[in-house]
Amino acid sequence: MLRPLLKWPLLSKFYGWLQNRPRSSKKIAPFIEHYGVDASEFEKPVASFTSFNDFFTRKLKPEARPIGSSTVVMPADGRYTFWPNLKTCEGFFVKGKFLCLKQLLGSASLAERYSNGTMIMARLCPTDYHRFHFPVSCEFRSCHLINGPLASVNPVALAHNVQILTENRRFLSSLVTPFGEVLMIEVGATNVGSIIQTVPIETAVNKGAEKGFFAFGGSAILLLFPENSLLLEPDLLNLSAQGIEVRCSMGENLGILEVNWV
Repeated sequence: MLRPLLKWPLLSKFYGWLQNRPRSSKKIAPFIEHYGVDASEFEKPVASFTSFNDFFTRKLKPEARPIGSSTVVMPADGRYTFWPNLKTCEGFFVKGKFLCLKQLLGSASLAERYSNGTMIMARLCPTDYHRFHFPVSCEFRSCHLINGPLASVNPVALAHNVQILTENRRFLSSLVTPFGEVLMIEVGATNVGSIIQTVPIETAVNKGAEKGFFAFGGSAILLLFPENSLLLEPDLLNLSAQGIEVRCSMGENLGILEVNWV
């Protein structure tokens, strides 16, 4: 009975609160060992974490995630899927089931602007590094909360109901580049106590700079680019065309913004 109830923010928040208790730190070492998490990447020693959530929201050494040379880089560690044009793709997870951009963005005008655009999605699992970063050098122009429940975003759940992404609690941000506007959406999911933005709006940032982090639980990040604005790495497109999620790390090359973007 607990799993269905955890989609409600209050209960997920309570579960997240439990992970902030000092006694939860007893779970850290067994978790690292069981899932093979690379502790050598951590910014601070394992013994210094004060709770499981302190470990979950850990920072990494800068050299653990070098920033790629392309214009756009991966914003987080996760399992990625790429759609070069939302108008022509067959569907997101099950043929005929499409994501409703109007519901996702909470705006008919934004939905129209990005209807032929490129979408990238990263699913973060509990074993992943859970800080997210700016994929492009930009001005962090705006960020607002769209409230909702916290249902699971695992592949099985999304295959049955891709609209989960348009219903869950999420933050929508505008990243303004010299070429135009990129939308970045952080989506909460089961057991996510909170989504924390660590950079104030109206700030100029470089690609790879930290934007925020997810507290305990699974989660997802979506990026939206206008039509014909982003040239994706060919190998990423080939794998997505086969329906294969690509495991990527934050900072790896994602693609190039086209200079003729208007």
